[in-house]
Formats: sequence, C-alpha cells, structure tokens
Amino acid sequence: MSATETTTETVPVIEGPKQPDISYHPDEAKFRARTARRLAEDPTLPQRPLPEGFPPSVEGPGVWEGKDWTDESQWVYNLSDEQLQEVDRGLAHFESLDKPLGYITRDTFPLPTLSSELGKLAEVLYSGRGFFVLREIPIDKYSRRQLAIVYAGLSAHVGSERGRQDGTNAVLAHIKDLRVSHAHEKGGIGNAAYTTDKQVFHTDIGDLIALLGIQTSAYGGVSRLSSGGRVYNEIAKTRPDLITVLKDPWPLDRFGGDPPYIERPVLYNEDGHIVIQYSRRHFTGYGPQLRSPNIPPISEAQAEALDMVHFLAEKYSLGLNFQKGDIQYINSMGLLHARDGFTDEGEKTRHLVRLWLRNDELAWKTPKPLQGVWDKLYAVAPETQRFPLEPEIRRLATGGTK
Repeated sequence: MSATETTTETVPVIEGPKQPDISYHPDEAKFRARTARRLAEDPTLPQRPLPEGFPPSVEGPGVWEGKDWTDESQWVYNLSDEQLQEVDRGLAHFESLDKPLGYITRDTFPLPTLSSELGKLAEVLYSGRGFFVLREIPIDKYSRRQLAIVYAGLSAHVGSERGRQDGTNAVLAHIKDLRVSHAHEKGGIGNAAYTTDKQVFHTDIGDLIALLGIQTSAYGGVSRLSSGGRVYNEIAKTRPDLITVLKDPWPLDRFGGDPPYIERPVLYNEDGHIVIQYSRRHFTGYGPQLRSPNIPPISEAQAEALDMVHFLAEKYSLGLNFQKGDIQYINSMGLLHARDGFTDEGEKTRHLVRLWLRNDELAWKTPKPLQGVWDKLYAVAPETQRFPLEPEIRRLATGGTK
C-alpha cells in the first residue's frame, strides 16, 4: 500500500431495542403471530412457574364473566321519587351554606335514608362484583352547577374522597368528543376519551370511578366492564410466564413530563387482592400523541402480555345499557373498562362527567409502587378543588395538555 492510499473501515452500527409492532388498537392477527413466534422460540414458556406471591387462581364475587349477569336489575339501583326528593333537599341544604363546591361531603349534602343504601352499594364496589349503576338523575331539571352539586353530593356517600383529574386540581372531567371544539390544542388530542373512537380496556388511577351520563350518543358507545380477577386466572392458568412479565416494571411514557417516563408494574397482588393498573396508550401512544422516541421501548413479551390482557378482558366483558341520568360506579382496582366507538348526531351527543373517588372506610390497601400516585391524587384540599362546568382537556400544572 502506497503512502497516498487510505483505507475505509466499516464501523458496525449497534442498534438498541426497538418498540414492538403494536398500536393503541389491538390487532388480534399480530397478537396471535407474536404468541406463535415467542412459543416457537421457547416452547417452555407455558411451563414456567408463577412468580412468588402470586396464586394459581383467585376467587370471590369480584371474579366473574359477562355471561354471569343476565339482567340489568342485578346491578341497577333505581332511585324512588321519595329518594329523589331527598336529593333535592340535600341540594337545597348545601346551597344554603354558601360554601365552595369543594366542601361537598356527606354532612353538607345530607341524605337521611338514602345514605345507608349508598353505603351498602359502596360495599358492593369493594367486596362484591365491583360495580353498580344508580338510575336515574333528572338531568334537565337542574342547572349545570346544581347538577355538579347533586352528582358530587350523591357520590360523597359512596366515596369519602375526591381525586384531582389534572394538574389544575379539577375534580370533574367531561368525557366527550372535543376534537372540533378543542382542535387548537397543541399536538392534537392524544386520548381516545375525547374522541368518538373506541377506548380499549384499561383502568383509571385511584380506587373508584364515577361516570354520570348527561347525554348519550345516537349510535354506539356501549360501556364495557371486565373482571381483573377473571383475566388474571386465565393468564395464570395458560401463560404463567406472562404473570411474571406483568408484575415486573414497565416503562410508562409521560408524554413530555419530567421525568419523561417512569417504571412500575402493571400487575399487583396486594393484601389478597389482584390489581391490574394500566392505560394502554402509555405504552403505545394514541393518535397524534406518539410514544416518545427517547425512552425505553416495551419488550416483545410485554407487547404479548398487553394484548392478552385486552383480548381476555374483551372475551369476558359485560356491556352496560348506560342511559341519560345514570351514574355508573366502578372499582378501578378490581375491574377493567372500555367503551365502544360511537356516532353523535344533533342533540344526541355523548357526554359523561367523571369523578375519581375513594372510600376511606372500605378501601383496599394501595400497592406500594402506586402509593405516591394515590397520595397526590387525593391530596386536594376542599378550597382548591375546581369543578369545571363545561368540557375541557385535562391539563398539567404547567398548563400543557395530557
């Protein structure tokens, strides 16, 4: 080689792990192919032992399948005319106090006879099937502010604490299609809740979810519930290796938060309760809110587990006939929930209002990795609680959307 000659060496490019081919909307064909591929690579996966502390199965009234419920009278509590009059008297009493809405409690919204019934229904959330529907609030009778008081007042007899919905201490969240009214939001709407799109199975943070139906859609929008215990039992029986995957830490995208992601499990066994706690979009992104490129991807095993949870929840789910004026109460630690896509037409515009609640007397023990989230969620003082009476996008404390 002469002195003028040079050599060019090819430096190998070392690529890190890549995000699996998985999206917010589960693709069953991709799920089946991923499962077949992983089992071909390691046929011993179904013979793996369950992780320590996780039982072969769980039992109890919270472990059910949709086919177990044959008539909505099994979960619907119809308010009588006398009870609705009691609600009106509770409203009048709170309004006479001239206090901010954050001070709505069992004492400031008294329900002398209905309170004990709501207390029994709260026990159903924590110790029974995990859900019930209160039917029905005469929506059109009240102003929007009065409706907020009635909703929070009734719910105070189910859950003694209200959780913040966003960084601005809003405790009410409006769930409806906001793509037109909030089209200006930077980056678009990255949460299926604020569209007409299908919401896949997930859980909210906190103990209990309340959803008040202000209006239903013209078509679709069925609310679906599924037992986390039933989903757990099927995975533990057929793919115990994925129980290990679910109970190990996962990288949750915080979509521009600081830090950019956190790690925690999806599955917990706390004090005898199986708890599944996740929202799929934190692992896949949704719509214009893509998964952040500079955070760790989920693994192929996690992608398989994520789809398995969804498809089993779908298989064993119950669809609810959610009507205008209904309040649906759900144990979000024991159940998963989803919503079918829907179509709005004219005045038939689907509009729900959400509260996050906790009953201090009945609450399950919070899994340790979730304790910090729960502490922040429910640490909102009465004087700082905000009750938005019109729809808005959930916001960070900085004002950014999430």
